[in-house]
Amino acid sequence: MEKQSKIFIAGHNGMVGAAIKKALESNGYGNLLVRSSSELDLRNQQGVLDFFEAEQPDVVIDAAARVGGILANNNFPYQFLMDNMQIQNNLIDAAHKHDVKKFIFLGSSCIYPKLASQPLKEEYLLTDSLEPTNEWYAIAKITGVKACEAIRKQFGKDYVSLMPTNLYGTKDNFDLNTSHVLPAMIRKFHEAKENGHLPVTLWGSGTPMREFLFVDDLANAVLFALESVLPDYLYNVGTGVDLTIKALAEIIQKTIGHEGTIIWDSSKPDGTPRKLMDISKMHSLGWKHQIELSEGIAKTYAWFLANQQDYKQVKL
Repeated sequence: MEKQSKIFIAGHNGMVGAAIKKALESNGYGNLLVRSSSELDLRNQQGVLDFFEAEQPDVVIDAAARVGGILANNNFPYQFLMDNMQIQNNLIDAAHKHDVKKFIFLGSSCIYPKLASQPLKEEYLLTDSLEPTNEWYAIAKITGVKACEAIRKQFGKDYVSLMPTNLYGTKDNFDLNTSHVLPAMIRKFHEAKENGHLPVTLWGSGTPMREFLFVDDLANAVLFALESVLPDYLYNVGTGVDLTIKALAEIIQKTIGHEGTIIWDSSKPDGTPRKLMDISKMHSLGWKHQIELSEGIAKTYAWFLANQQDYKQVKL
């Protein structure tokens, strides 16, 4: 990949897109193309086609998506399905029509069946039913994966999909109505500590197993995919290590210095019992994560402390 190739990073203001932009800039890529959502609504097909006609990017990295946790997926199923399908379909179709040679599509481990064997292998896609609490997002992402596979198969273009495990890190979303489990815990434990080490109530039983990847490691996986011709259409990206939600809570509690009790609200859903990625395909090609969970949580908490003025404190 030429350092002056014109690379469009869709979703550059989000946690993932910002990390990708930083990684590419750090590695000498100086011709990066970005647009905010106010400048280019990726849900607008004609607007996306006009943008590609004007800019003619060489590479597209799709880090744009409507994302959120169980609560957001449950409350806004139509938006999670339709917004994500419109965003990715417009980007993939415009890239194909304007002969973009390389397209990197980012999805999620939630594309795999709820009760699939662990660890999750790429070939498990579409072999059973999805987890109901996030199926709307999952179905949208599956269509993106299959669209890229279809273009790869029919037209021989280098369109590849990377499926990261649960992501966290700097520029994460700490809004308790829409955030994922790890940033939500950071905020809850921090505010409980600030209010005299009040008890913290967390959803579910604490028994589900989850795997977490620091966002800079995903950005490096995207850089790896950018600079390589990957032989297959779909790759898992993760650490290959998981832990219980209870153990995660204890690490975060210790990192923050919260000394109160943890209350588990078992009336709330747990979601999928376990989601561990089989990352042997990426490992075999030479990519591996670098940042372990405790270090990543500390980095994320430090970013939260520096930016917490953006979040109103909640009543605990």
